Amino acid sequence: MSVLLLRLAGPLQSWGASSRFARRTTESAPTKSAVIGLLAATAGIDRSDDARLAPLAALRFGVRIDQPGTLIRDFHTAHHQVTGKAMPLSERYYLADAVFVAALEGDHTLLTQLHAAVKAPVYPPFLGRRSCPPAAPLDLSLHKTGQLEEALAQTPWQASAWYRNRNRSPEELIVLKEATADEQGTASTLRDQPVSFDPAHRRHTWRTVVTTTVPVPGRTALPARHEPFDALEDESV
Repeated sequence: MSVLLLRLAGPLQSWGASSRFARRTTESAPTKSAVIGLLAATAGIDRSDDARLAPLAALRFGVRIDQPGTLIRDFHTAHHQVTGKAMPLSERYYLADAVFVAALEGDHTLLTQLHAAVKAPVYPPFLGRRSCPPAAPLDLSLHKTGQLEEALAQTPWQASAWYRNRNRSPEELIVLKEATADEQGTASTLRDQPVSFDPAHRRHTWRTVVTTTVPVPGRTALPARHEPFDALEDESV
């Protein structure tokens, strides 16, 4: 197995899994459906081509939250294209200034092709919505062997410089990954497993997700807490 790593960072991101009608929410981390759709776009796969989508959807997916970002809400107005009639006001939610590391595990040949597509995309990628372009190239690395757990545990912390300067380095980073056979009993479910992106019958199914943590790679140990009253203690008493 090989692992492809992507750095997902931008001013705004939105990863909806259950958005409906006038309220368009976002998950706290990228969904598998959105990341597979992003890769399909870079590879030039048509939305109605379910056969080419299937191998991408079969990849095992995980994501590490390096910089959680801030949840913000926006109001969206629109008018009917034909009649010009005003459409209902809708709420759109976004994550501002977030950074994630997404990992996809699977066949080396397929991931090599996707790695090349990310570097030279057929269609431009976006972070959940077309209004959310990435702030930097998505390509992080391609591990020829290994599992996504190892890759996410070893990849350096990707938080922005300003975030590092403002916040003390955490001890651990949250990881959301697809459950293995041994982890099914501790997993939750999320309906973001893509089946078809065809606009006429877009379909998703359920997948199992495990939440875990990894130590921050390369984290510098924090100094021991200083106790000013230690110097006043009389050990002879």
